[in-house]
Amino acid sequence: MHPHLARLSTALAAVDPDTPRIYAWGLKLAAVLTGGGRLLACGNGGSAAEAQHLTAELVGRYRTDRRPYAAIPLHADTSSMTAIGNDFGMDEVYARQVRAHGRPGDVLICLSTSGASPNVTAAAEAARECGLTTWALTGPAPNPLADLCDEVLAVPAGDTATVQEVHLTIIHMLCDVIEEACA
Repeated sequence: MHPHLARLSTALAAVDPDTPRIYAWGLKLAAVLTGGGRLLACGNGGSAAEAQHLTAELVGRYRTDRRPYAAIPLHADTSSMTAIGNDFGMDEVYARQVRAHGRPGDVLICLSTSGASPNVTAAAEAARECGLTTWALTGPAPNPLADLCDEVLAVPAGDTATVQEVHLTIIHMLCDVIEEACA
């Protein structure tokens, strides 16, 4: 087996016991979204791409036609990102948007392979202050983001690519649960 596939197989097997938690997150998110709440998502680099992938599946369509859900990738508004970064510093680019867009009962999902990105941890802190549920998808724990969020799914893999691939799998599992719950 190719080493990359071996790392991925090992990481997927390690998160398999978290399947009930993923299912619970999907049910919670389905209830929030169908109840008029929203999902905010953030991450940097590849994790930003994963956050945007998740929100696109919810606003658009995953497998079946359904009403769109309110889901916002916080990195995608380049004007806000650059203005906030310029005026308040890059550590505030997500936190300030959480304070603007988040409402009590909404969900913030933070993606970070290291679990140590200052702008993502600041977003989690802001979300907790504003009454949002906070979830983290990270690489190995312990890490600062895992400590700040209500719940965490930490992928026990040292390779960034492997962590991101497992995060994408978890994202698709969440979407599966949401579609089942909303059918």
